[in-house]
Amino acid sequence: MKHRVGTPRDVAYHRATALEVGACARPSRSHARAQGILITGDIPMKRSFVAAFLFMLASAVTAQPWPNQSLRLVVPFAPGGGVDTMARILAQPLAQRLGQSVAVDNRGGAGGNIGTEVAARSKPDGYTILMASVSPNAVNVHLYSKLPFDPIRDFEPVIYFSQVPNILVVAAGSPYNSARELIDFARANPNKVSYGSAGVGSSHHLAGQMLATHTGVQLMHVPYRGAGMAHSDLLAGTITLMMDTTAPVSFVAAGKMKALAVAADKRSPAFPQLPTFSELGIKGVSMSAWYGVMAPAGTPREIVDRLNTEINAVLKDPAVVKRLNDLGADIGGGSAQDFGRFVEAEIKRYAEVVKAAGAKLD
Repeated sequence: MKHRVGTPRDVAYHRATALEVGACARPSRSHARAQGILITGDIPMKRSFVAAFLFMLASAVTAQPWPNQSLRLVVPFAPGGGVDTMARILAQPLAQRLGQSVAVDNRGGAGGNIGTEVAARSKPDGYTILMASVSPNAVNVHLYSKLPFDPIRDFEPVIYFSQVPNILVVAAGSPYNSARELIDFARANPNKVSYGSAGVGSSHHLAGQMLATHTGVQLMHVPYRGAGMAHSDLLAGTITLMMDTTAPVSFVAAGKMKALAVAADKRSPAFPQLPTFSELGIKGVSMSAWYGVMAPAGTPREIVDRLNTEINAVLKDPAVVKRLNDLGADIGGGSAQDFGRFVEAEIKRYAEVVKAAGAKLD
C-alpha cells in the first residue's frame, strides 16, 4: 500500500488547524484555577503553599511530647565513686518510667568542675541532666578563685535525691572504741591524732576539719591522692581516723574498721546502733555527701516538673529504697524549689567550713 505524502499545502493546513484548536482549548486563568489546572503564573503561589506545609510539618515534629529520645545523665566524676553509684541507682528506673534510655556519661576531672561545666553548657531541652553533689555544686565555689560555671545561675534544680552522712571510723585494731575516747585523747595530745582524706578540699578533709572545729581539738590532716590510698593507710595504722561516707559500710561489715559516730542529725540506716555526734553532746558536727539532679538553666518548667514527678516516684520504689539504705543513705525527694533552697543554704554553710580549713585549690 502506498502512503500519500502530504504536499506543502496540506502541511500548512494542518498547522493552522492545530494552532486554532490550541487557542480554543487554552482556558482562561480564572477558569483554569476553578478546574484545578496549573498555569505558569501560579507557581509562586504553589511554592508558598509547599513552604507553609513544610513549616507546619516541622512544627508538628518539634511539638512531639518530651521525651522522644534518650537522655544523658552527666556524672562529673570517674566510675565507681559515690556520685556515679547514685547515678546508676537512678538511671534504670527513671528510664523505665520515661520510656527512654538514660545513659550515664562520666566526665571526671578538676574536682567535678569539668563534667559540671559540660552539663551547664548543654542545650536546655531536657535531654541532658546532671547528677549534682556537694563538692562541685556547693563547696568548689569557695575552693577555686574562678569556676567555669555558676552553681546557682547556670542550673535549674530538679530534685534532692539522697544523702550519705560521714562516719567516724578507725582501724579494727585501734585502741579507741568510742568517739569520746578518741576526742579526749586528741584534746590531751594536740596534733598526735591524724586523719586522712582524698585530698585538700575533699569531703573527708572538710569533715575532719569540722570535727576539729566543733570539739576544740587539734588534728593533723594527711591528704592523699584518692580515698583508696587513705583507706589503705588507715587499715595499716599509719593514720588514726577518717571521716567517710559509703566506704565504711563494706569495711565495717568485713571487720576491718570500727565505726564510732555519725556526722548527721539522725542515725544512719546502715548503722542504726551508732550514735550521732549530737547524741554524744558534740554539737555542730553534721556533714553529709548529698546528691541531686539538676538541668541546664533555661530548661522548660514543664520538663523540670515532669522529671521531679518521675524521680519522686523512683524514690518510692522498694528496690531503690533498699539499695540506698544498704549504702547508709537517707532518701530524698520533694519539690524542685525545696532543692534549690537547700543548695543555696549549703553554699553559705560551706563558706565557713572551707575558711576554717584554710583550703584553696588555685
